[in-house]
Amino acid sequence: MAQIFLLGAGKSYDTAKQVVAKNQIIQMNGYEYDSYVVYDITKGSSGLIYRLINLRTREFGQCDLVRPLSEKFGIGYYYDEEKPQFMDAFEVLALYNEAEYKSREEQEARQKRQERNGQLRAIGRERLKTLIPQNAKAIIVAELHEDESDSMTDYYGYRTRRTVILGFSNHTKDLFPEMRKHAANFEETAYLAEENKEYEHREKYSMGDGYYLGKSKYSGWIIAKERIFDREKFIEHFALVASDEANICVKVQETANDTPEAVAGDFVIVDYSEKAIAVFGDTRPLKDELKALGGRFNPKLIYEGGKRAGWIFSKSKEQHVKNLLTVK
Repeated sequence: MAQIFLLGAGKSYDTAKQVVAKNQIIQMNGYEYDSYVVYDITKGSSGLIYRLINLRTREFGQCDLVRPLSEKFGIGYYYDEEKPQFMDAFEVLALYNEAEYKSREEQEARQKRQERNGQLRAIGRERLKTLIPQNAKAIIVAELHEDESDSMTDYYGYRTRRTVILGFSNHTKDLFPEMRKHAANFEETAYLAEENKEYEHREKYSMGDGYYLGKSKYSGWIIAKERIFDREKFIEHFALVASDEANICVKVQETANDTPEAVAGDFVIVDYSEKAIAVFGDTRPLKDELKALGGRFNPKLIYEGGKRAGWIFSKSKEQHVKNLLTVK
């Protein structure tokens, strides 16, 4: 015997006892009010499992407890013990085939999204490796929130629709002037660059959202600061964001650490990060040689306040690059 005790209902239910049959229609009451048909009943470790198909969405589901409508209390699955409803077995089979087809389509779509996200993450990782200053201890980000609050159920929350990297900081203090300065880097958050005490939120308490700049945490743009505890984990966390250059609005001085070094004619070598250098100039005649040295061409590198085509190399190749450019 498997028992489930519902505190609100004040009653125990034996989940090993079958209460509905195959092809019977039951109701879901709570966050949704949908109808389901039971297409199969199997045994689980803690009782019976009712396999379901949602009659509206044609999606599979399951539950281990179905209660009679006469004992309706709170969220759950219910059956009508006085006037039970059933579907024709052929109709249920047709529904099952439809749900199975939809499930396969969704699984294939998820797999394609995962593969595409994997490719995008790889792009984002490489971009962040050259973007983050070596002395960075925190990142300044802007997030676009969409309100998902529901006053009927007393739920308050939001969904993050977009994240934009605004800059980096060499300290971890939460300073609103610093957030306002970075707000100007992105057109859609530029209005937050003006001092307005109503936009300053201090929620450094249990379950709070910390310090953030914005009209509301539930809707619209907010700007916040996040610490970089582990560089590799940080890169992985923001890799998908950084895969889209539109989500990077960092001023050029935050990416190039040192002054450019001129090397032979029209070529310029820049210390682009701790582990990378960048080469700018008319490199078309040398593209094969530069590629052979391990260089990666990027048409949109950040340089001198804008985006410019150039080559990225590991610092270990710096002298080889200088030798090539000097010879040519």
